[in-house]
Amino acid sequence: MSVFSSNEYKRGKLDDSRSSKVIGTHSGTFQADEAMGCWMLQQLSEYRHSKIVRSRDASILETCNIVLDVGGVYDHASLKYDHHQRDYDERFPPKMNDVSPRCTKLSASGLIYRHYGKQVIQTFYPNLTQSNVDSLLEALDAIDTGVEMAESMLYIDTTGLASRVGRLNPRWNEVDEKGKTPDPDERFAMAVDLCGVDFQSVLTKIVESDVPARELVDAAVQKRHEVDPSGEIICLASGGLPWAGYLYELEKEQKVDPLIKFVLYTDQAGMWRVQAVTVEGKAFENRLSLPEEWRGVRDENLIEVTKIPGSRFVHAAGFIGGNDTYEGALQMALEALKRK
Repeated sequence: MSVFSSNEYKRGKLDDSRSSKVIGTHSGTFQADEAMGCWMLQQLSEYRHSKIVRSRDASILETCNIVLDVGGVYDHASLKYDHHQRDYDERFPPKMNDVSPRCTKLSASGLIYRHYGKQVIQTFYPNLTQSNVDSLLEALDAIDTGVEMAESMLYIDTTGLASRVGRLNPRWNEVDEKGKTPDPDERFAMAVDLCGVDFQSVLTKIVESDVPARELVDAAVQKRHEVDPSGEIICLASGGLPWAGYLYELEKEQKVDPLIKFVLYTDQAGMWRVQAVTVEGKAFENRLSLPEEWRGVRDENLIEVTKIPGSRFVHAAGFIGGNDTYEGALQMALEALKRK
């Protein structure tokens, strides 16, 4: 990948590739926002071999074919995608069943994704018609536009993409063994590549894991009355798949009532698990927990308390339990339903 500064651009460093289009973004300290935007553009056939010029010189930016995160203008018709202007208020449209508008304004990468995201995704997976890559992009939007993850932060996560990209910026006192300061444009090229790795890993997970998982959860929801007439228990054909987010979506789509309380599945060791479904939007509040007197009890002591053969454990928080058999796990869920 070729990333150039204003001076290199002025000196004609791009003459070896006059036919390729040029992507413009700002110079100086970089963030994951514009790095991700540049990477997405370079996946498109129109910008596949484009150079990236980093500058704040308006005369330089005017010569670029497309400009993001600098210039104070958002205008798709003229291929300008900045979000720093005073009256800017662009947001993604609300998702299905959202009761309130999104609070996060689109950053530059969000704008690029809005207009080119579908093309980028279909560059890798031509038949993919929907994706949840927007969750990755919305996180970058929020970080870049100053939206807090929660009202009160208990800790700061420094392992995310934005943090990893930020650490690629040359430190104020960083020099190599020869006393030379790192080239920020070379570091930006590394940041663009890093963003691409994350984007592709998220996309691969969606296609190879999430989409098949949703299909299995959908089938389980539709067959819930075969598990128990109450319709409040589902059984998954495979353990370990991500089911919670899809369950909430599918309940809304299929107008499930009453809501599902427990999910049965096997773990890697073959044990049957009975897991409580959490209240949507909550990490630790269950719609219905396993009985209090079972919690923290194991094996023979648990069998004595539950009167259910094969009972192995119930977590102290009451959100999950285990049994040797499907019948035993189902009976644990049914007993919990009786006590609601």
